[in-house]
Amino acid sequence: MGFLLIAGPCVIESEETVFDIASKMKAVSDKLGIEYYFKASFDKANRTSIASYRGPGIENGLAVLRKVKEKYGLKICTDIHEPWQAEKAAQVADMIQIPAFLCRQTDLLTAAARTGKMINIKKAQFLAPWDMKNVVEKVRKSGNERIFLCERGSSFGYNNLVVDMTSIPEMKKIGVPVLFDATHSVQKPGGNGTSTGGRREYAECLAKAAVAAGADGIFMEVHPAPDLALSDGPNSIPLNEAEGILQRIIKVYDAVNNND
Repeated sequence: MGFLLIAGPCVIESEETVFDIASKMKAVSDKLGIEYYFKASFDKANRTSIASYRGPGIENGLAVLRKVKEKYGLKICTDIHEPWQAEKAAQVADMIQIPAFLCRQTDLLTAAARTGKMINIKKAQFLAPWDMKNVVEKVRKSGNERIFLCERGSSFGYNNLVVDMTSIPEMKKIGVPVLFDATHSVQKPGGNGTSTGGRREYAECLAKAAVAAGADGIFMEVHPAPDLALSDGPNSIPLNEAEGILQRIIKVYDAVNNND
């Protein structure tokens, strides 16, 4: 497979914002000639505070994602938090994402697997990379071989994450493609008290290191005004910087994979 990109806003904020991001990221991915999945969440069930914005909900959220699919011809990725959401999400999504904290939830994994869609599973912050073989086996035993794993950092003390790049070749030993989550890996979980902080300036550096270590693609959150984003703003990439960042990441990817 060639370089794969999953990118979009953390959560659906409005149709206008979603369409703005989708149109610009489509233009970028077309220009760079890479496989692209537009990602946005219809619900963020694991927010730091009960007062945090969660999203429009599954019905309204999937309606917006369907419009993105039809208007821009993009493949869609979205995450689910409960087994009953899998079948509904699969009516729109080409790829179903399993959040890191939920990657061991057997019923969630098997429900996602039964849709037949591609499954992108985030490695939990508390799991060793080799432990993901059991997660993959749950999906495979449910009849689905279309599996990606995604490194997103590991807990390092309180309110901090660190990335062990050896986790990428370790997970590739399981026999599935491995992606790198460039923006969640620079989070400071709960670091702002009632919200999550982050250091977006390090996302590009880590993404380059990840593809050098063998990552098959990148996940990243982008937003036209990250400081005003309703979720994950501190670690999101400014939309107008995405093309340049991706160009530099792909240069590393091409060098490692001997692509001229």
